[in-house]
Amino acid sequence: MAAQSHYEELARQLSAIGAVKRGLGRILPAECPAGSAAVLTLLGRHGEMRISRLAELLDVDMSVTSRHVTHVAARGWIERDPDPLDKRSRILRLTPAGQDMLDELGRRTAQMFARTLRDWSDDEVGQLNVMLARLRESFDCREERRVERHEEPRSEPDDEPRDGHRGRPRREERFARRAPLTRTPAAQQA
Repeated sequence: MAAQSHYEELARQLSAIGAVKRGLGRILPAECPAGSAAVLTLLGRHGEMRISRLAELLDVDMSVTSRHVTHVAARGWIERDPDPLDKRSRILRLTPAGQDMLDELGRRTAQMFARTLRDWSDDEVGQLNVMLARLRESFDCREERRVERHEEPRSEPDDEPRDGHRGRPRREERFARRAPLTRTPAAQQA
């Protein structure tokens, strides 16, 4: 096990990843914001799927996923066909135009990294890829093991309603926890 100071430094470095994400956001075409790029990337990686599965992979609420899907569908980058097993559901899949946009996003991303990391060796970039994949897999594997052992999530109890954003209480519940407003007698009569 690594020393505590290494974990603290890792936390600092990961919090600085925001600069990398902002750099990636700047290279996106104006018509393809980050949420749309994520939809195209996941459909390209995993193939056709229901919107509920896409929401899981994006780790966002269904309403957010629906907005992203509407955006990419309006541009002709995906199709939404009825699910043959459940006519109420839709199957999402990339169109040729969507694949073209995904290819363009890949080209832009590769060019940005090539420019930014031009003083890195191939070996260093490869090591970073391996270590980031290992970090991601460590988080994924821990979650899978928790599910296999039928353990409850580490977040708050399941009986508390959630808004779909990483286990946070719904917005109204967060505000309800604040101190109550004091009302004047005139406001109470209204």
